[in-house]
Amino acid sequence: MPTIGTRPLGAHGPRVSVIGLGAMGMSDLYGPADEQESIATLHAAIDAGVTLVDTGDFYGSGHNEMLIGRALKDRRREDVVISVKFGTRRTPDGGFQPAAADVSAAAVKDRLAYSLRRLGTDYIDIYRPSRLNPQIPIEDTVGAMLEMQQAGYIRHIGLSEVGPDTLRRAAAVAPISDLQIEYSLLSRGPERAIIPTLRELGIGLTAYGVLSRGLLSGHWDPDRKLSGGDFRAHSPRFQDGNLEANLRLVGALTRVAERIGATTSQVAIAWVAAQGEGIVPLVGARRRDRLAESLAAVDLTLDQETLAEIEAAVPADAAAGERYAAQHLAMLDSEK
Repeated sequence: MPTIGTRPLGAHGPRVSVIGLGAMGMSDLYGPADEQESIATLHAAIDAGVTLVDTGDFYGSGHNEMLIGRALKDRRREDVVISVKFGTRRTPDGGFQPAAADVSAAAVKDRLAYSLRRLGTDYIDIYRPSRLNPQIPIEDTVGAMLEMQQAGYIRHIGLSEVGPDTLRRAAAVAPISDLQIEYSLLSRGPERAIIPTLRELGIGLTAYGVLSRGLLSGHWDPDRKLSGGDFRAHSPRFQDGNLEANLRLVGALTRVAERIGATTSQVAIAWVAAQGEGIVPLVGARRRDRLAESLAAVDLTLDQETLAEIEAAVPADAAAGERYAAQHLAMLDSEK
């Protein structure tokens, strides 16, 4: 695997690898996963120089944190920057509670206690609420995280899927390392107001969904059948009509990738990384072969001609279908 470089995660965050690993799919929402292969993939990522590993305490209802904790027993804790989201609530059948995220001051401390235990660590590098709860002032949530930072239980405070006003209010309470938000060739919304605000405030961006849930991987089979437990079975971009339109965009991107001797996913990842020094793409590889393919994106240098070709292949706002179903989009502060 290539040597992975690093970049600063904003003015207030840690220095991390230029590509991070999102571990959600190892436990949840993308169909069955192999635990041993997941741990082997985590080990391979760390050994290749990936320092940023992203999870959520609700991924697999705690399973993902325990999985990462097991993997870290065989690696040095200080070599890994663990990012944890909290607040989203689950049900015993694996579903999600429709209520807004519990990001109260009390929940910050309670959920943190469980995450520390499941991960087998005495601190979390970046701790962040998964979503804004409009009934709970962001100042209360960030204030409680600041207390936990001062006590040494977390090292940096992050946010997820919030808009410019919330970013400003949060940054007035405590330094914010980064915002985690979906950002890819098919999801360009953050460019309008969020990314300019991040740059103004010196806040980094960790981009999830850089392969648009697999659409931009170059491996998607249009005849693939998705189980009800797979998030994509309910995603607008994977519905009949939308899927075919989106795969035509992917086909155009693949032709650009072939011209420069890369894979479709490598070009999609490299494009996100090329959008700014403070932007770190997260890849959701669940297998070592997919990880190796993704990490090879660090060797791609996209010149202006290639960037223009990519933009022509997948123009901004060309995606068919929204990134989430309407009821979920309505809950996102970043979409307001």
